[in-house]
Amino acid sequence: MKTTYQYKCYPHTNQKIQLNQWLRICRYWYNRQLGDRFDWWEMNRTSVNSCPLITSIAPVRERPNYYSQKQQLPAIKKDLVQVFHSGELLDFSRVDSTVLQDVSKRVDKAFERFIVGDSNGNKSGRSRFKSEASFRTMTFATANDSWIKLLRKNWLYLRLPKLGIIKVRMHRPIPDGFVVKQVSVTKKADGWFIQLILEDVTVPTISPDAIVPTWDNSLGLDAVLHEDVYLATSDGEKLPSLKPLRHNQAKLTQISTKRNKSKRGSKARRKLAKKEGRQHQKIARSRQDFHYKTAHQLVRTGKKVFFHEDLNLKGLTKRNQVKQSDDGTYLPNGQSAKSGLNKSWSDGAFGNFFKTLDYIASIAGAVVISKNPAYTSMVLAYRNEIVFTDCSIRDYWDELNALMVNRDINAAINLKRLGLGIFPSIKRRNGKLSIVGSMDDAYQKEILHTLHRAARSLHHT
Repeated sequence: MKTTYQYKCYPHTNQKIQLNQWLRICRYWYNRQLGDRFDWWEMNRTSVNSCPLITSIAPVRERPNYYSQKQQLPAIKKDLVQVFHSGELLDFSRVDSTVLQDVSKRVDKAFERFIVGDSNGNKSGRSRFKSEASFRTMTFATANDSWIKLLRKNWLYLRLPKLGIIKVRMHRPIPDGFVVKQVSVTKKADGWFIQLILEDVTVPTISPDAIVPTWDNSLGLDAVLHEDVYLATSDGEKLPSLKPLRHNQAKLTQISTKRNKSKRGSKARRKLAKKEGRQHQKIARSRQDFHYKTAHQLVRTGKKVFFHEDLNLKGLTKRNQVKQSDDGTYLPNGQSAKSGLNKSWSDGAFGNFFKTLDYIASIAGAVVISKNPAYTSMVLAYRNEIVFTDCSIRDYWDELNALMVNRDINAAINLKRLGLGIFPSIKRRNGKLSIVGSMDDAYQKEILHTLHRAARSLHHT
């Protein structure tokens, strides 16, 4: 079993200077290798519209890989390397060899995902060159327990090659039986952090049995962006949202405006940029903490299967298409209102939340399954009728059952039905939607009971 513990470390001034120089060298080495791979990629392929009879094809060059690029390091370390665009001199011999080799491995993985894809065949986009803001971690792949020189009550003293002993704040002890396998150093807005990858081979890896979803052991989750609600569950509950970006927007805007007015390159601008970074970090950490607490709250319900919407977040946060009149002037396209909705989707970060829920649920022996949410928010869960035809309809009054049905809870119940395979099929005929299929009376009674209970709880709140 492997786990990762993160601690804050406190390097002294000379160690901070050296760590920053290491980051600069590693970033240059990453970009240099990536650029070399892109050169090979462009030189050894022909465009679709190119004809070999009139287009000169360069001789085939051997494809650069992890080993061929890593073998360049001994020659590079013999002398200083000059950066072409700035004239800066970099000394590769000051950086530990395992750190530079790990950078080569990162380049190899990034490029392979671009041209080959992952184990599922899904390709990533074109890899980007790293900037100072996007390259902040260095990894020592050959770490072991001998690197820990001293353990005190709340402190740990760790020796890193070519850097010395670093003081680390140990806010929680290392569990018994675990040994250090890898060490990473990361620079963040509020200081330096150490990640220890620990392993205990005596802890077995448990493969959980396949879970058969039933009405009692499953839960439907509907993502909500209305007022102060984050999630609606098929049990009739509404979980509140945190909105960390919205609550900190005024302070963040104040800092950003002040920074933009400062003179470029000045000490005041750099100081405000650090302050802005710490504010962004505070927002991100509060959002992550909220995600973990909400995921734990859901797992504590004892459910074994969680069904949620397979949201197209990229499409939901896309800008509206530009509209132009015949004379070339731009027409209103609703982007002003859409911008606020896009920010709310980004602030909610449902993609990260469902990943967190999947991780927490897997530890508890549960599973998280995504479902296509088509028509789940329109169909009345206990009668198979389309009543929520517009997003503005938040509640529906059913006179027959004397029941006020909430749109979000109804959608969560439909997601649960969809996961269990009892959701009706929807067909479009002559421009109208028609529902095909019936529902068991037992499920109808369960749904009505849940909706009555949810209506009473919402009425009291």
